[in-house]
Parts: sequence; C-alpha cells; structure tokens
Amino acid sequence: MKKIVFMAAMLLSMTTATFAANEENEAAASAYSLTFNSSALSDALALTLDQEDAMNDVHKSFSTEMANAAQANGSERTDLVNKAVLKNLKYMRSILNANQYKKYVMLLNTTLYNRGILK
Repeated sequence: MKKIVFMAAMLLSMTTATFAANEENEAAASAYSLTFNSSALSDALALTLDQEDAMNDVHKSFSTEMANAAQANGSERTDLVNKAVLKNLKYMRSILNANQYKKYVMLLNTTLYNRGILK
C-alpha cells in the first residue's frame, strides 16, 4: 500500500513539474512572438509602398528567427536574439532613410524592453 501511495505522489509531482515547465515555455514563446500592425508602423514611419513591402519581408524573417530564439535555452537564446536584432537592423537600415531608421530603432527597442527580451 505504501508503494502505491508513494508512486501516486511521485507521478503527481512529475505531472505538476512538467505542466509548470510547459507554461514557462509558452510564456517565453509569446514574449518572443513579435507581431505588429504593419499599417500602423507604416503610418508612424511614413513608408512608401515599396518600403512597406520590403519591411514586411524583413519582419517575416525576423519573426522566424525570434521564434527559434524562444525555443533555445540560456546564453544560446541571448546570442540568437542579438543576432536576429542586428540582422533586422541591418536590413531595415538599407530600406529606411535616416529619420525613419531612427524612429524604427526607438520603437524596436521599446518593444523588446517592454516584452522583457532585452534588459
């Protein structure tokens, strides 16, 4: 009888630990999901149609890289986030003019800090 109770308690604790780990992974994944309203960003940056199309393509790539970073652990996650952000900024620098780029960097930094991705 003691073995059955002990086994049941052990299974319950393992299930609880697994559930908590899944919640943490989901919370991290949602923080790294960088969805945005492209028309609002386009209006804020005063983008042309060509710039908006290019921005959407760059953002798709950035979103994929951030989703990959969300699945990584520890320092590997930090490295993947840094690489994704730098790559995004490099591409956006080639698309935007100086004033647009300055405003975009401000918006991106604010978003990353508010989501707890950068500290």
